[in-house]
Amino acid sequence: MGQPAWATEEGTANYRKRFKDKLPADHFRPHRGLWVSSIGIGTYLGDHDPVTDDLYRKAVVRAVELGANVIDSAINYRFQRSERSIGAALKELAAKGIPRSEIVVATKGGFIPFDGAPPRDVRRYFQETFVEPGVADFSDAVQGCHCMKPSYLLDQLDCSLRNLDLECVDIYYVHNPETQLEEVPRDEFQERLFKAFEALEGAVSAGKIRVYGTATWNGYRDDPSAKDYLSLAEVVEIARKAGGEGHHFKAIQLPLNLAMPEALTKRNQQVDGETLSILEAAQRVGITVMSSASILQGQLSRNLPPIMAEVFKDLKTDAHRSLQFVRSTPGITVALVGMKQIPHVEENLRVAEISPVPWEQYAKLFKAS
Repeated sequence: MGQPAWATEEGTANYRKRFKDKLPADHFRPHRGLWVSSIGIGTYLGDHDPVTDDLYRKAVVRAVELGANVIDSAINYRFQRSERSIGAALKELAAKGIPRSEIVVATKGGFIPFDGAPPRDVRRYFQETFVEPGVADFSDAVQGCHCMKPSYLLDQLDCSLRNLDLECVDIYYVHNPETQLEEVPRDEFQERLFKAFEALEGAVSAGKIRVYGTATWNGYRDDPSAKDYLSLAEVVEIARKAGGEGHHFKAIQLPLNLAMPEALTKRNQQVDGETLSILEAAQRVGITVMSSASILQGQLSRNLPPIMAEVFKDLKTDAHRSLQFVRSTPGITVALVGMKQIPHVEENLRVAEISPVPWEQYAKLFKAS
């Protein structure tokens, strides 16, 4: 029999064992029977050129070699080139003896991607790529950039699998679904999300994804009165309607960092009559949370207040302290960091050599404020 086509319990346990004498055991956290690293690599920023493609390939390989077995992407990142760089990296890792079963790969669909570079005529590109093959119509696109039609999402999933050269991705996110709420009434949005989840339940059955979720920016952090607010309890109920009690909606992604702490500090979610933060709500309903923008694209790598050095005293740089803040936050499973330079990978993964700080120490941040 061949190697498993996805991350497995045995595979990720073996990956964790690789680092038993190098990294603290609590660098790895449980997620749906898997062991995932508390720091993962993101692939969002960068030019759409072969030089950046190669940088990302090398960065992904190095991150996995140093103890980060979570790789995050989206089909629209760098016009599909980030997914293709990951695919090349996964081949290189397999050749080095780190198989697919040890690595958790996540990607996203929803935003309309271009192919390799921006087209000269966007409308014509959409016409030829999606309308003529019967994947989606112009009326299915919101704000000219986002689509959740089931046929479109399944087409995008297949394209991502080709880019990654994989049979299956471990987590597939509907990318910023709250974008739809800018133009679509909430009841229509909920129906669209239900149909999207139905399609993704089918993709699970077909062996193309293991679990699915929503990757958001504002939705889970906004006030309930906001136009693009998302209630996690309502989203989970939509998943239950789409897939029954055994539904596969199991993960969300959202920003959390020192400048955007709302996931931790803002009580904007209702679960069983209680008002909770999104992190508390996710724990209550059994959803894994991955944080994006952990150091806010490098903006939180310098000039932090002195309390950060006091709380995270084992770390020598503000970039390290920012990352330690996120991976130490209760309810966060993986802190994602965009990395395309090997020196940045090596620098950020030094944080994995130190255990996350306990709550008693972490809480000093809030006493100081």
